[in-house]
Amino acid sequence: MPLNPYFLQGSASEQRLVQDIINEQLKMFGQDVVYMPRKIVNKTNILNEVTASKFDDAFRLEAYLLNYEGFEGSGDVLSKFGVQTTDSVTFVISKERYEDFVSPFLSGDPELELTTRPQEGDLIYLPLDNTIFEIKYVEAKKPFYQLNKLYAYTLSCEVMDYELDDQIDTSIEAVDKAAVEFGYTVTLAMVGLGASTATATVQKATTPSGLSDGYGIGTMDLINDGYDYTAPPSIGFSTAPTSGITASAVAIMTSRTGQTGQSIDRILLVNPGFGYTLPPTVTITSVNQYGAGGIATAILSDGGLSAFTITDGGAQYGEVPTVSIGTAPAGGTNAIAEAFLNTDGEVAALRFSNAGAGYTVAPSVTISGPAAGIAQTGNYLFKEMVRGVGSGTTAFVQSWDRDDRILKVTNLSGSFIEGEKIVGIGTTMNGSDTAYIVKTVSDGQDDTDLYGDNSPFESEADAILDFSETNPFGEF
Repeated sequence: MPLNPYFLQGSASEQRLVQDIINEQLKMFGQDVVYMPRKIVNKTNILNEVTASKFDDAFRLEAYLLNYEGFEGSGDVLSKFGVQTTDSVTFVISKERYEDFVSPFLSGDPELELTTRPQEGDLIYLPLDNTIFEIKYVEAKKPFYQLNKLYAYTLSCEVMDYELDDQIDTSIEAVDKAAVEFGYTVTLAMVGLGASTATATVQKATTPSGLSDGYGIGTMDLINDGYDYTAPPSIGFSTAPTSGITASAVAIMTSRTGQTGQSIDRILLVNPGFGYTLPPTVTITSVNQYGAGGIATAILSDGGLSAFTITDGGAQYGEVPTVSIGTAPAGGTNAIAEAFLNTDGEVAALRFSNAGAGYTVAPSVTISGPAAGIAQTGNYLFKEMVRGVGSGTTAFVQSWDRDDRILKVTNLSGSFIEGEKIVGIGTTMNGSDTAYIVKTVSDGQDDTDLYGDNSPFESEADAILDFSETNPFGEF
């Protein structure tokens, strides 16, 4: 039968009173916490699994800890992945406070899937313990409909399991610093990175054994630069006579106004070859179905040079250096070459635009040094992403001591290697003003731990099983 209309299950004023009392209790007996909603950066299409998240909003709230006797959970657990903290805690926050001071600022954010209530996956920073907890379950109906209304959220949380792709940047120093401390920390001892000049040598082309005479290519004559190339075409030469050296070259491309695709700007000699008695045939072949029309001829020279040998690629070239080759004797032609850099700022190759003529001995090769100021090393920034040039490993800066040159990083995507350059990503456009060389890599394991590397166990096992035998348990 219908309820008695003269007895209310809760009026608006009564509900308001209960909510105010709960809010007051939380302010008196609770703890200040920082609430960080989880924003979805990336997730899989099939299982909707979140693969990358970020936390860049932070809201200060009061919360009551139900765990008055200490954290719950299994505590510190020794697993195959090392010591893991499994502490759990339960927070109670005001429903009204969340709806008035958090939810309105999240509404309309496309990276948030739920803004009307706390969401599983959101984070809570507890300054009392300097720990970040992840919400695992949200209970919205406890206590259950007092006076026909809900007044609080009960949040079951566990210590955050920091993932590589979790980005925490709240601009609150204590929170951000606590976040990076959750990751696996690696200590890198760094050494200063000074720019160095590249060096190379070149030899005079000599007549191969079995040939009475021969010539190498001195220059290339580009008759038609071609059109519509989408990639540099291959440059081929007819084979040199027996015991000779077949030439090799590369095409340098350019884009011209009003023309689709690219054309050949010039052809540079990788190896001028030797032993030719007649100019070799030059074949320009597209590496795909795009581009055609390139035509060139080779011009032989007497007393030209052979291929370069780079003895030191140098370091930190910000622009292409100039290459100077020793002067040819009277009546000869001076050789001319160009340098090419790799992505690490090192001289990777030298190519001839003219292999010279009339040389009787091998000339000297001089490569200009890096421009002044390129060798500045700068400072790594807190939370900055750094990258190992050699390994490609990325990590986030936890701390940087420039005086002792000790870099601590966390959340590694791989492993850094000794001798590689570590550059800061985001400090500058190319990170070149923050660059040091890795001297040593330490994973932070205590060297005084007698059992850290399991050596005693291994020694005992060696005494039991003879691993020098192909079958330690008996003859087959």
